[in-house]
Amino acid sequence: MNFVFLVIYLAALSAFGSFVNDMYLPSLPSMMKFFHCSVPTVQMGLTMGMIGLAAGEFFLGPISDKYGRKPLLIGTLVAFCIASIISIFSPTIHFFLGCRLFQGIGASGGYFLARSIPADLYSGRMLAKTMAIVGAINGIAPASAPVVGGIISDHWTWKGVFVALTIFGVLLLVFSPKLKESLTSDKRYKGSTWASFGNYKVLLKNREFLTHVLLKGSALGLLYAYISSGPFIIENHFGFSQTVFGLIMGANALFVAGGSMLALKFHVLKNAAYYASYGLLASTIAEAVFLFMLPHSFWAYELLLLPMVFCLGMIFTVSNTLAMNEGRTMAGDASAVLGMAGYIFGATVSPLVGQGNILHSTAIAFIILSLIIMTVSIFSYRLAPDLDK
Repeated sequence: MNFVFLVIYLAALSAFGSFVNDMYLPSLPSMMKFFHCSVPTVQMGLTMGMIGLAAGEFFLGPISDKYGRKPLLIGTLVAFCIASIISIFSPTIHFFLGCRLFQGIGASGGYFLARSIPADLYSGRMLAKTMAIVGAINGIAPASAPVVGGIISDHWTWKGVFVALTIFGVLLLVFSPKLKESLTSDKRYKGSTWASFGNYKVLLKNREFLTHVLLKGSALGLLYAYISSGPFIIENHFGFSQTVFGLIMGANALFVAGGSMLALKFHVLKNAAYYASYGLLASTIAEAVFLFMLPHSFWAYELLLLPMVFCLGMIFTVSNTLAMNEGRTMAGDASAVLGMAGYIFGATVSPLVGQGNILHSTAIAFIILSLIIMTVSIFSYRLAPDLDK
């Protein structure tokens, strides 16, 4: 399989999951008015999408280990396109939330396969390199998704965003025949489909794997606290348009990509997350103080976010690589657990940052999650050295 095509297609698959949530972020305030609902209710769209992503990964991970990656990819992309088209005609916010659940299930296949396929093909430093490159390219996703989403929603409302997402899914389907099956028949799970779910129990007993799953999950929780509160802070509190919001989020996402690549410079990869967690805690404390004490300066808010998202990028590379390196013999299940952890954190946090004063609830979420991340990174730091090859 051509390495360049593989990396680009995997980045597109990974980006697809990001686009499902990030592309309609600028539309959240206008959707709240369209459906006549509250901030926490409209933010439930993010939560429902993440529940769908988590549920899809839970069931599809073991199935892909038994039947291969490609059939699951094609089936889930078709399901996403159907759910996305139906969502455009939502008469109520509750109908839309139901569509979001099925969109998440449909998007889950590509998202977890973007981690499973590299683990099928590589291990050690080559796995780290591949996943970091995919992660850095994938920085284009959160960078471009809010920008494109903001422009589309300004001209064609939130419904135009879901038309664009459907087109994205169709394009992935069109190029899927060029992607070769990475899990050959001799490497597939030989037991029954039901028995294949037992691999979850094996993985959850693996201390090293579970440590890095929790690291990724808590880091994604912090990221979702930021992106779910961002539209209301940047658009409603600071008064920027949906398009400008997208540009701001896009610029910040490039710092995530930069942190992702910097992590590769560490000889012992887990050290990158350890040192990044200290920078993350310092930046979130500073941001929280600002949100409570000096909430009127956009530039103070923005500049304090940059080191935070940069450190998150470092942690994402470490946690993705080390978790998948530990679980590569059952990569579908490992990727599913890794993804579900992030969605559990994200689905919990997203509606909470909309409670009460959004500046204060966001600040509290930032501090709690950064403390969790630091605690888990210390456990990771105390593990044996990794990826010496």
